[in-house]
Amino acid sequence: MISKELQKALIEQLNKEYHSAYLYLGMSAYCSKEGFNGSSSWFLIQYQEEIAHGMKLFKYLEDQDVELKLPSIEGVKVEYNSLLDVFKKALAHEQKMSKNLNILSDIAMREKDHATYNLLQWYVTEQVEEEATLKEIIDHIKLVGDNGYGLYTIDKELSTRVFSDPTTK
Repeated sequence: MISKELQKALIEQLNKEYHSAYLYLGMSAYCSKEGFNGSSSWFLIQYQEEIAHGMKLFKYLEDQDVELKLPSIEGVKVEYNSLLDVFKKALAHEQKMSKNLNILSDIAMREKDHATYNLLQWYVTEQVEEEATLKEIIDHIKLVGDNGYGLYTIDKELSTRVFSDPTTK
């Protein structure tokens, strides 16, 4: 059985997963408005991934008979300074999520809740991939700077991303 402290923290994490989805939806809107349709599509897929992450955690909490009281999802801004800025903000967000998941993992281990710890390790591993992908995109954008053709090429490449539910891997 999951302790009350860990239940509360997991419900907060569930809220953070859905807030992440909302954040990526806002980033998609910004990119679309700026004409970066490939990046907009990339962020829409990121939105779908975050929804899948949330559903994985939601199902786990249901399976553990946790009483779910869902808090409101915090609003997000949809204004950024540039394509580089939006991807840097996405990376900073993922780094914050990684920190949150590490704290949750520490709580699960302290409480010897091996089932929850095991679940959280899936998320921790997923975060490594999320951060690496964003760092690579940021590096590419930095390489081309303000070069329109370079940004166009990166945007075009980002449009090839296809949603693959990470929770089924």
